[in-house]
Amino acid sequence: MMAETYLGYRPGDGDTAWGKYFDPQMAELPRHTVVALEHGPQADQTMLGFDSAATVLDEGYHQTENGYGALRGGGFHVAIRTDMPGVTPAMWDWWFGWHGSESSRYKLWHPRAHASAHWGDSGPDGSYVGRTSIIEEYLGSAYAKAAIAFLEPSALGLDESRLGTDVAVCARLGSSELPVDIGWFIHHVRAVPGGAEMRSRFWMGGPYIGVRRGSRLADSVIRPIAAHQLPEPRDLLVHCSQEMNHLASFLPRIYAEFAET
Repeated sequence: MMAETYLGYRPGDGDTAWGKYFDPQMAELPRHTVVALEHGPQADQTMLGFDSAATVLDEGYHQTENGYGALRGGGFHVAIRTDMPGVTPAMWDWWFGWHGSESSRYKLWHPRAHASAHWGDSGPDGSYVGRTSIIEEYLGSAYAKAAIAFLEPSALGLDESRLGTDVAVCARLGSSELPVDIGWFIHHVRAVPGGAEMRSRFWMGGPYIGVRRGSRLADSVIRPIAAHQLPEPRDLLVHCSQEMNHLASFLPRIYAEFAET
């Protein structure tokens, strides 16, 4: 029998060693996120094309660090930056490998939207690259059941020799119920004075939709199905900004307790 999924902690959920980090109170959105929302959809020529994804490793910033909009070739793009004082890229690398085995860990990340998480395949403890995370969460008011297949950065054209101490979390995002993928994302975390910054990039819908290997579903069948799996770009931007800022507020403490012992 499948375990019941629900938001938040219920009696007993906090009896884990990490339960004390569950905090349902979340900070306000950063000002740069609010400005991006006020701006609304942006012109496609101001946004990062998927074929230029590797430039996330370049110094400086893209023309659109915070924003969303439709792309000329179909689909949409979302970009958002998270400033993280006191955080290091290594902490995020650890987190992505640690949180996926327990729903009670996953809920720490976004207490108002994350319902459940488990690994869809086996792998070494603490690893995430090459594994698929099966999650249930809200994006805005829409409930999503997703499969996140974590990939080597090279799969998205990133030169891993350039990473150094940076971390690039790369993945193919799709449905956990159907053999359909609907997009790609990168969370690039680099050190800055006083901490780190995460620069998240999503490409969703349109040409980023695909049938998984081994499926017999035709493209003409997949497209209408996938359209119902896509989040609203604005909701995705808000969700990403909320969860990354919330976790960054206690990541140094939980990392010190569970990764460095």
